[in-house]
Amino acid sequence: MPGQRRGTKIAMTDEERHAFLKTQPVCRVATVGPDGHPHTSALWFVWDGSALWLNSLTKSRRWADIGRSHRISVIVDDGGFDFLRLRGVELLGSARTVGEAPRTGEPHDELTAPERLFADKYMRGGAFRYDGRHGWLSLTPETIVSWDFTKLRT
Repeated sequence: MPGQRRGTKIAMTDEERHAFLKTQPVCRVATVGPDGHPHTSALWFVWDGSALWLNSLTKSRRWADIGRSHRISVIVDDGGFDFLRLRGVELLGSARTVGEAPRTGEPHDELTAPERLFADKYMRGGAFRYDGRHGWLSLTPETIVSWDFTKLRT
């Protein structure tokens, strides 16, 4: 998979990246609007080790943008104000809709794991809730770039 060309000294290992993506609460999803301008929005997500799963309102600008152009960029980062604590991952590729939209709970084998991961992460192990307003988008990244500036301290 193409990715890190520069900054290999601060790149996360596969294990570090997987752990980071599993624990961070919010990502920022960038789409392209009908006028060609970018649109960025924050969203909850889960990482299953190979794909990023986004639970999105189906009546949102993000959902409409992805309906026109599946190409997206997603940033997951943390670190705040201390430069030497900045860490993050950028994932680029094409998003696809999975299951019915909006999701009402019809059985769908591909969504069993993401919905369990989502419930464990955001509902403290409770059951995933179907509200008839959200749908699932999956991003299997074509490119991943990461940075961990804490590695500059060593």
